[in-house]
Amino acid sequence: MADYILAIDQGTTGTTALLIDAGLTVVGKANVEFPQHFPKPGWVEHDLNEIWNSVCKAVGMVLQHAKVNPAAIRAIGITNQRETTCLWHRDSEATPVGKAIVWQDRRTAPDCVRLKKRKGVEKSVKQKTGLLLDPYFSGTKLAWMLQHYTKARTLAQSGKIAFGTIESFLVYKMSGRHVTEPTNASRTMLMNLTTCQWDSDLLKLFKIPKTILPDIYPSAVEYGKTKGMAFLPDGIPIAGLVGDQQAALFGQACFKPGMAKATYGTGAFVLANIGAKPIYSKHKLLTSVAWKIGEKPTYCIEGSAFIAGAAVQWLRDQLQIIKRSGDVEALAREVGSSEGVLFVPALSGMGAPHWLPSATGLITGMTRGTTRAHIARATLEGVAFQIRELLEAMGKDLKKRIKPLKVDGGASLNDLLMQFQSDLLGVDVVRAQVAETTALGSALMAGLAIGMWSGLGEIEKKWKSDKRFAPKMDGATRKVRIQQWDRAMQAVKLLSES
Repeated sequence: MADYILAIDQGTTGTTALLIDAGLTVVGKANVEFPQHFPKPGWVEHDLNEIWNSVCKAVGMVLQHAKVNPAAIRAIGITNQRETTCLWHRDSEATPVGKAIVWQDRRTAPDCVRLKKRKGVEKSVKQKTGLLLDPYFSGTKLAWMLQHYTKARTLAQSGKIAFGTIESFLVYKMSGRHVTEPTNASRTMLMNLTTCQWDSDLLKLFKIPKTILPDIYPSAVEYGKTKGMAFLPDGIPIAGLVGDQQAALFGQACFKPGMAKATYGTGAFVLANIGAKPIYSKHKLLTSVAWKIGEKPTYCIEGSAFIAGAAVQWLRDQLQIIKRSGDVEALAREVGSSEGVLFVPALSGMGAPHWLPSATGLITGMTRGTTRAHIARATLEGVAFQIRELLEAMGKDLKKRIKPLKVDGGASLNDLLMQFQSDLLGVDVVRAQVAETTALGSALMAGLAIGMWSGLGEIEKKWKSDKRFAPKMDGATRKVRIQQWDRAMQAVKLLSES
């Protein structure tokens, strides 16, 4: 009987379960979407019970479709949407304390502004965490929850509730253990980047009682074993935890400093391996733990665009100009160019390198001749423009041009987008054979923990690419397109300040 790793990729809009064998082949895949909740403008919430149900269904579906006996699963790896902030009761059901606040949520923007006005706070937070004071991260979200959810602070101080990001909640549901690891903890704004432990000064700043925090372990260890689940037998080790973007960096085999990847999901994220010592960005990028295997952490520098695939979902759900997200490429190909239409998809503010929480989306350059095809093409191009900005900032911080760029995620299967991305960057873009490198990364962590693979060298030899895109756009055209984007960004900034 073959051995498999079960990878659970708990994302922002759905949960994907994959079965991966020792040769890094995906032998089964299932995805289950779950609802998004938008109670107020700028607020984004998830129901933890709905997330858990999506996990149960996805795992059950992949085992059924792949016709795999659960006894063949040697370990489970979990990767997750980061920064999404969860509170639950320490009972057998892990009953949620209110809705989880999603990473896209901007409700704590005023709190961040107040903290920035306090002398030395912003500098101290960046030095300790590698992050900027922004509502993106978990710290201010958790502080808000403790203040606004009924009896949350009283329950927290008495140790009756637990905090965690999504992977922590899932492990608690699956094993009863309250744990996390450095890639997720480094995104909470509560962990010290150099010690990889919770920082007492930061807990005091955000008024977070330590009693609710999970224990921090390395990224590839056994955290617990399954018990009491209807869809999996007891005793399967949960052996790999890693935040989704770091998981993709690992799944892309970016094991050497300077190697970088871009993941195109709900948002778009560029990460570069920077080695054993953190580098603090001078261009508003973030520094995080890439992974921690054993006692030595590896660090990464990161730029995040909050809206990527979510812009296509917006075309589908709000504008209703496509029926399925996958229809966007065919629609965009109906025109040879966007003909001057430019879309800045700032639908949840803007992340790096601008950090404009109050920014809103902008479509410019429309005429009477503009069609839905032009808007579809401009939407894809808007994603690529954001990635170009992130890589430009990253190159300045690392003092080197990043090439090639490895890509993954659902939208990386869009050839039109990938070719335009290569054209804008002027470098090759290499798509991984396994598009689900986020899930693959967590599976690799779990496999390393149980000895399924001997080390990074063996994994690197097994990694394969799917397709390479080379730039076709001439330099003059590239320059004009970038200037158009820069002018649009100036307008977004002016509007966000008004």
